Amino acid sequence: MAGPLILLTGPPGAGKTTTARQLARELRPGVHLHTDDFWSAIVSGAIPPYEPAADAQNHAVMDAVVAAAFTYASGGFATVVDGVLGLWMLDHVRAGQARWSDVPVSYLVLRPDRAVTLERATGRSGADDLVDPEPVLHMWDQFADLGELERHVLDTSADDETRTLDRVRAAAGGPAFRL
Repeated sequence: MAGPLILLTGPPGAGKTTTARQLARELRPGVHLHTDDFWSAIVSGAIPPYEPAADAQNHAVMDAVVAAAFTYASGGFATVVDGVLGLWMLDHVRAGQARWSDVPVSYLVLRPDRAVTLERATGRSGADDLVDPEPVLHMWDQFADLGELERHVLDTSADDETRTLDRVRAAAGGPAFRL
């Protein structure tokens, strides 16, 4: 039996990685795929993924992420993927759904308001954390209007880590956030 595939997305600083890591630990058997790891696997010639010139690179990386995620899920693992997976990347997921139709896919967007996102992102201190305000705000803007998928948004502006995890856990368990 296939495990669920939970896509946890949003702008930098939204709490995706913290939440995904903890959620995957709770699910048995559970896998956490951090999309930044797929980008950092490019050890020569990488283009920052938020740059327009990175389009072909980003599509190749998303193909790899989707293949790994669906392979784990089809093997019975509850799989939580975190990363900046906007509408522009969902064609890759839909292609995966066509191949692995038995895998239920949930799409959850953590989207604190713009000011909170900027504060959280620029306040991070990890060596690989994106803290530059310009791309952070650009990515927030890309999640500002998701059209029919707006119902997949959780406004986490007032949440602490525990509250966000509780909300994601509840949302991922139901049909409202299914793709």
